[in-house]
Amino acid sequence: MVGDPVYQAVRNSLRPRTLSSYRVDYPADLGEPASVQKGNTDLVNHVKAQAAACPQQRFVLVGYSQGANVVDNSIGISSEGAVVGGPIAATIPAELAPRIAAILLFGNPIRALGRQVTGTYQSRTKDYCADGDPICQAGGFNFLAHLSYGNKAADAAAFAAAKV
Repeated sequence: MVGDPVYQAVRNSLRPRTLSSYRVDYPADLGEPASVQKGNTDLVNHVKAQAAACPQQRFVLVGYSQGANVVDNSIGISSEGAVVGGPIAATIPAELAPRIAAILLFGNPIRALGRQVTGTYQSRTKDYCADGDPICQAGGFNFLAHLSYGNKAADAAAFAAAKV
């Protein structure tokens, strides 16, 4: 719904550069209490491994809904207390922070708690919350809004391309 359209749009925006994607390995399941922590750990481990294998590689982190919580936690912003959130299990090491070119978040549950990405990553983050989306907007009432983020792919890609 979000990942493939955003990846294709970013890929098109960054041609002729080489681009690859990685789907974080986690259950993405509301019924799995440690889902976010599993994804958080996998994302951090993947970034560390890729950074070691390819010292010039830069990263664009993308998260939708619970995936946004995974990204939040991975950059040191707790999603605990948010819908489908949880405590931080791992963080991207500070020495790799400059290699995170952009962060794209869609339906980010921490926003419903009044939180957002701050600090080191704030200027490199685009955080989308559709009007009425109850996952990212306190008092939101439109569940269909949470399914609307595919239409933000071109805007997200332009943001990421400008940061890479």
